Amino acid sequence: MTDKKQIDKFKEAAREFECNESEKDFHAKLKKLVKEKPADKSPS
Repeated sequence: MTDKKQIDKFKEAAREFECNESEKDFHAKLKKLVKEKPADKSPS
C-alpha cells in the first residue's frame, strides 16, 4: 500500500507526536501552554 489515505497519514503523524484521544490529557496539556484570561475587573 504505497498510496496512503489522508486519514492514515494524519494518524501516523499523531502517533509520532505521541498524541492520544483523551480529553482530560488534552486539557491538562493545554493549561500548561495557555494562561487563563484574568477576570474582568471593570467597575459595576
